[in-house]
Amino acid sequence: MPISVLLADDNLLIREGVKSLIDFSPDIDVVGVASDYDELLGCAEESAPQVVVTDIRMPPSFQKEGIEAAKVVRKMHPGTGVVILSQYDDPEYAISLLADGAAGYAYLLKDRVAEGDQLARAIREVASGGSMLDPRIVQALTSPVSESGHLDAEEEALVGAIASGTPIKAIAVSMKTTPADIDARIEKLWVRLAQGVSAGNANAISRLKTLQRAIADREEQGEELSRLLPTGVAAKLRAEGRGIGETENLEVTVLMADIRGYSAIAERTEPSALASQLNTHRAVMSKAILDNGGTVMQFVGDAVMAVFGAPTPLLDHADRAVEAALAMHEAQATVNEGWATEGLEPFGLGIGLSTGEVAAALLGSEERVEYSVVGDTVNLTQRLQQWADPGETVLSQPTWEALAPKPSADALELKTVKGRTTPVTAYRIPEREVAQ
Repeated sequence: MPISVLLADDNLLIREGVKSLIDFSPDIDVVGVASDYDELLGCAEESAPQVVVTDIRMPPSFQKEGIEAAKVVRKMHPGTGVVILSQYDDPEYAISLLADGAAGYAYLLKDRVAEGDQLARAIREVASGGSMLDPRIVQALTSPVSESGHLDAEEEALVGAIASGTPIKAIAVSMKTTPADIDARIEKLWVRLAQGVSAGNANAISRLKTLQRAIADREEQGEELSRLLPTGVAAKLRAEGRGIGETENLEVTVLMADIRGYSAIAERTEPSALASQLNTHRAVMSKAILDNGGTVMQFVGDAVMAVFGAPTPLLDHADRAVEAALAMHEAQATVNEGWATEGLEPFGLGIGLSTGEVAAALLGSEERVEYSVVGDTVNLTQRLQQWADPGETVLSQPTWEALAPKPSADALELKTVKGRTTPVTAYRIPEREVAQ
C-alpha cells in the first residue's frame, strides 16, 4: 500500500514541482496539498497522512508555520513522519524541529531536493520512524563558529523574562530602557545562543532547552485558553498580558440570533436528531460570523451572540455585522433545504444588531474564565432580536447610521423596550432582501 503524503508549500510552482518528484515513486501517494498553516492542519485532520512534507515559512506570518504545524499534526496523529523542505541551512531551524528528538523527522534543502531520489528516501525513512538530515545541516550543527554562549547577569535575566512570557514593553520597564532597545538585545542574544549551539557550547544548549521547555509550556496553556475563549481572544490576552477583571472600552457592533419556535421544534423532534441539527446550525453560524471578522462569544441553547470590533478593534464593524447577519440567513436557508429532504424541520432565524460602546473584559476566576462584553448596547441587541421574525434582521439606529452603503430596510415605529424609558428607533431588513 503506498505511503500517503500531505504536501504543504505556499508557492504553487514549488508545490507542483515537489509533487511531480514524488509522483515518480509508485510507492508514495500525495493525498492532499495545502498552502498555509490552517490548510495544513485541516487537510491533516481530514486525510490522516503517514507523512507530511512541508515548507518552513508559510502564511499567515511566514515564520516557522511549517515546523509548528508539523508538531501539532504529530500530536493529533502520533507516528506521522515529517519532512521539512527549506531554503535555509541555519541550524536554528533544525534545532527547533528536532528539540523533542529526531525520530520521524527529516530536514532537506530545497536547492538539493531534486538530486537523486533523496526526497523519496526521506519520505520512506520518516514513515518508518527514522530520520534524515541534509549534510549541510549536519555540518552547520557540528562545525564550531564561535566560542560564545556564556551569558552575563543581564542576559540571564533577559532569558528568564522571555521564558516567562513577559511582554517586551514590560521587560523594558523593568530594565529601565525602551522596547526598541530590548528588541535589539533579544536579537543579539539569539545570535549568540545560535553560535554557541553550533560550537557545541553546553551553556548555550542549556539556555535554548530552557527556553524551549518554557515556550512549550506556555503553548500548552495557550491551547487550553483557546479552547475556553472565543477566537482571537486567547492570543490577544497572552500578547498583552491582560489579567482577570481588566477591562477596555471599545466601540463595537453586537449581534444576537435566535431560532424562532425552537421550543415547539424541540418538543416534536427526537433528541439525537435535534442535537445533530443544532450542531450543523452552530457550525454554519460560526463560519458566517468568522468569515466577516466577528468573534463568536457564546452559544446558549438555540441562541448565538457575536461581537464585531472586539477583541481587535475594527473601523467597519457595523458593515461586517450586517454582512454576517445576511450570510447567516443565507447559510441557514441552504441547510434547511437539505433538512427538508431528510424530513427535518427548518430553523428560522431572528437577528438583532446594535452598535455602541461596551466594556470588554476577562471575567471570572483562575478556575473558570470567560471573555465578555457588557453594557447597554448588549442589552439593546437582545431586545431588538426579539422584534425580528424568521429571516429578518433588526438594526438599532446607531448601526443603521454607521452603514455605508445602506441596505434596503424598513424604518419601524418608535417603540419602548424593557429597561428603557426612551422609545427606540430601529430598522428591519426583511426576509426578501436575504434572497437577493
